[in-house]
Amino acid sequence: MDFKDNRIIAAPPQKVWMHLLDPAVLKECVPGCQSLTGSVEDGFEATVVQKVGPVKATFKGMVQLSELTAPHSLRISGKGEGGVAGFARGGANVTLEADGAGTKLTYAVTAQIGGKLAQLGSRIIDSFVSQMADQFFQTFQAQVEGSISSEIEVPVQTIGLWQRILRVFKK
Repeated sequence: MDFKDNRIIAAPPQKVWMHLLDPAVLKECVPGCQSLTGSVEDGFEATVVQKVGPVKATFKGMVQLSELTAPHSLRISGKGEGGVAGFARGGANVTLEADGAGTKLTYAVTAQIGGKLAQLGSRIIDSFVSQMADQFFQTFQAQVEGSISSEIEVPVQTIGLWQRILRVFKK
């Protein structure tokens, strides 16, 4: 199964790139990720717990970042074994391009599932893979944009009762 999508992230490409290479960010973004250890150069060992339909499985496997062209593109690929539940393999080609003050992140995902999971049917699996990819990149976007807002400290303004009342009438 294959699909693609894109999103605009309110950060420059270099900042988005740095987050894509950060193991702590990747761990937070992978739905169900229990652990992620390793490095960009050697790859990461991951443990992910997921429930697909009636099947819940713990996948142990490897995640590799390859074809790195800073700060424009990379490939994320992984494979995991889930015991009797089966296996999962997949990858995403990710490209970054400047879009005004932000970055357009485009991804094309491919996935293969085998074993007991494959018996659930392509409609359930396709929906699950699409949801996982969307959740990964949605969380990734929140991580990148959240780090920007925490870098820019906005002073807290306190307003009095009369200013609050006047604001209500101005609307």
